[in-house]
Amino acid sequence: MTGKDIRLNRLFSSGENAVVVAIDHGEFDGPLPGMIDMPEVIKNVDAQVSAVLLSPGMLAHCGAGFDYKGAPMSIVRANWSTVYCFHWNYNDANTVKAVSVADAVAAGADIVLISLTLNTGSEARDAANVQIFCELANEAKKLGIPIVGEFFPAHSDKLSKEKMHEQVFRSCRILCELGADLIKTFHTHKFEDVTASCPIPVLGLGAEKTPKQIQALELAEKIVQTGGRGVVFGRNAIQVKDPAAFQRALCDVVKKGVPAAKAHKEHGLKD
Repeated sequence: MTGKDIRLNRLFSSGENAVVVAIDHGEFDGPLPGMIDMPEVIKNVDAQVSAVLLSPGMLAHCGAGFDYKGAPMSIVRANWSTVYCFHWNYNDANTVKAVSVADAVAAGADIVLISLTLNTGSEARDAANVQIFCELANEAKKLGIPIVGEFFPAHSDKLSKEKMHEQVFRSCRILCELGADLIKTFHTHKFEDVTASCPIPVLGLGAEKTPKQIQALELAEKIVQTGGRGVVFGRNAIQVKDPAAFQRALCDVVKKGVPAAKAHKEHGLKD
């Protein structure tokens, strides 16, 4: 068993699906409601959560969320892309390295996330994005660090559901072929085709904040029912009245197969 195997087994402990809470939004958006005081935010992450996704610079400030037995694992985002800077109306997906894998591990990272955007409209940009992904992925492999490959398309808010699915379906397989150990991406209306085409775990992301918490739980339910091995939820897991209660309900749905409506009721979630 390798170091990568050990870390992946911890993420999918006892064969359960994974629940990841994302709090890395400030790397692209700056401070957001519910994510102002990051050390306080990490205190509200429930211990049942499998892992927390955060930016490389915040790990040093949020160590209290990871320094105890049974704590969630830390996933650090290793590259930076303009595709996430919606507030500046950027969409070209120019990408740079944000941190080396070695430095992320030295800071305490258990896993690294490397994003990839393809079909940007520029062959040179696509090739450069692949080069950055592969350089970071090769470094992670040498260190025994699992790689979350994230596919996030350009102009994601303007894609039809068919175009979104086509890009997710094609690009997730490309990520797998390039060496990702698991994938984070959008849930599509034919998500079972995406999960069936990849011999590695696929996690569905939460995307925009849903109006009601039950809707977020229902999305999580759909993700696992269509072959997803877990979820990565950010705003839906943090920008709520009681983040820890929602996260416990989310863990019930994703890890234990509890119906969304039942989990919503049992954990007393109120919108």
